Amino acid sequence: RLLTILRAFPKGEPTKKKFVDEIIAWSSRVGEYLQGDPEFHHVAGSLFAEECETYEAERHLALGTKDSPEQLAGMEYEWYSQDESHTAPLYAARAIFPYLLLGSLRSANKAHLIFTSRLATSNKSLSVQEVSSKSSDMRVYSVLPLLNFLGLLLLAIQRGSSDLYKQLAKHYAPHIKEVGVWDDALAQIGETYFGIRIPRQGNPLFDMMGSMMGFGGSSKPKEKPKKVDVPAPPAADLD
Repeated sequence: RLLTILRAFPKGEPTKKKFVDEIIAWSSRVGEYLQGDPEFHHVAGSLFAEECETYEAERHLALGTKDSPEQLAGMEYEWYSQDESHTAPLYAARAIFPYLLLGSLRSANKAHLIFTSRLATSNKSLSVQEVSSKSSDMRVYSVLPLLNFLGLLLLAIQRGSSDLYKQLAKHYAPHIKEVGVWDDALAQIGETYFGIRIPRQGNPLFDMMGSMMGFGGSSKPKEKPKKVDVPAPPAADLD
């Protein structure tokens, strides 16, 4: 019944966010999920996505159901499609990192697959090489090194290989440094999945999700978010 009421809110209704916060807080108190009912998060996130309330959509879809990664990755791809082609990894990461930070490798893999599939389908001129092994398949992008990094990161997590993670972090360090906003997320991922300790200051998971997606941080604009600012990659020999 609460979801029926939520769906009945007209687009742009200013009290919708307050209603969403209240029903999720209620579900947290009476239900089994500390962060609120995943179905509530999924429906709220999907509605916010339809209204181009991207930041609100992100924070709810990250806590949603098994169907949420498809919605989140699709939204990020639509956002990316309005930006420069070389920014694809930054938008993909917005659909992948939240699930990794929350411990859902399956959802992160699903988000990665959906985003990269959309990218390949919509950009026929993009140079992509299909690499297959007995244990995995992967697309390699000659001009999008950080998208390669994201795919290899997921592979390293699946294998539980801290050595592979360290090699990846070292190899892609110059590109990661150019982006400038992944360091905290990768440090948390390194600790969570590979046991690489990081200094404790407050609650790193909350802080990271806050900085990435607006949890408890500064207020976000109501209008459609601006393009993500990321430097263009050099045109040389990127892997």
